Amino acid sequence: MRIRAFLFAFVALITLSGHAMADVSLIMVEEKGCVWCARWNEEIAPIYPKTQAGKTAPLRRIDIKAETPSDLSFKRSLRFTPTFVLMVDGKEISRIEGYPGEDFFWGVLEKMMFDAKLMVPPNGS
Repeated sequence: MRIRAFLFAFVALITLSGHAMADVSLIMVEEKGCVWCARWNEEIAPIYPKTQAGKTAPLRRIDIKAETPSDLSFKRSLRFTPTFVLMVDGKEISRIEGYPGEDFFWGVLEKMMFDAKLMVPPNGS
């Protein structure tokens, strides 16, 4: 059992080491008056920094009407609020457009992070 746990930890370390030194963030694109942004702020914002996802990809907010920060490169234009963009070293990896609720948000965000090899699934697979 110890060998199995060690091997799992070793594989997880190797898997995650590709992004270990990378700058990872979750960009929230928002605008004043966005009711879905307000709902996200109410339901998710207080707990996000305390989660594994929040520690792995700290939240950074930008206004959709503001000029795009020069350190960020998006695959396509930003049209909806909220939009959540997973960035590694300033480049878009994937995104969630809209916020239809807490369960959807966490499930999709975790899948994005697993696919990007930023997190290991809870069951280790």
